[in-house]
Amino acid sequence: MSIHPTAIIDSQAQIDPSVVIGPHVVIEGPVTIGPNCRLGAGVVIYGPTTIGSGCRIHAHAVLGDVPQDRAFTGEESFVHIGNDCVIREGVTIHRGSHHNTETRVGDRCMLMTNSHIGHNCVLENDVVMISGSLLGGYVHVGPSAVISGNAAVHQFVRIGELAMISGLGKIVQDIPPFFMTDREGGLVGVNRVGLLRRSFTSHEREEIKAAYRIIYRSGLGQLQAFKQLVDMVKTDAGNRLIAFLSAKSRRGIAASSYSMTHKDKSGMETSAAVARDANEH
Repeated sequence: MSIHPTAIIDSQAQIDPSVVIGPHVVIEGPVTIGPNCRLGAGVVIYGPTTIGSGCRIHAHAVLGDVPQDRAFTGEESFVHIGNDCVIREGVTIHRGSHHNTETRVGDRCMLMTNSHIGHNCVLENDVVMISGSLLGGYVHVGPSAVISGNAAVHQFVRIGELAMISGLGKIVQDIPPFFMTDREGGLVGVNRVGLLRRSFTSHEREEIKAAYRIIYRSGLGQLQAFKQLVDMVKTDAGNRLIAFLSAKSRRGIAASSYSMTHKDKSGMETSAAVARDANEH
């Protein structure tokens, strides 16, 4: 193990011998760090925090500090970070806000400079958060989603698989999988480049584009649009979109950019309860 002499390491920490720890690092409390991780200068990690293998944590990141939540009263809660993550300068990740809860970051996530993950968030695998992006508490981000620079996501929002959030975006409602937003959080189209890069089949890509047209361009009401979507979908990707729309939502499903501008009430703008209602019929 390579530990700079200025680093301060708590006796409760469990650190793999292959870990490299830079100058002025502080590790406080029960922190577990897996093999082949590297911690840059001035990194601070509070336990209970668990970090997987192969992570690169750059200068002045702060992981596992207490949540910014007035309801928090000092209960034991956790941060869990997966394998092969890149955590750049100034990133902050806060632990869960209630007893025995956690904030979780999956494998191969890239968290760029000064991004923030609030308490009880869940990031699935391969998420990218670009510099200055912010997640409020209890946000769930699906696999391979991209949160662009200086975007802010309201607490309890869900961001679907491979969704792309615009730079400077204001996200206050759920963003379905595979779609892209503008700065106001309205849906503007399908993340076609992302689908290609992730090797989605041509049939899956065409089905996702057709689904977007049904939801946001057909002029159908919410219930009718969902029924048509269920009848059309055949692929695994389409079924994952259906599952997202059917799941419980605290914030409702975001509207299209067009409908937000023109006050058009077509499409699935409010709540996934519509999806559940459609399934009952």
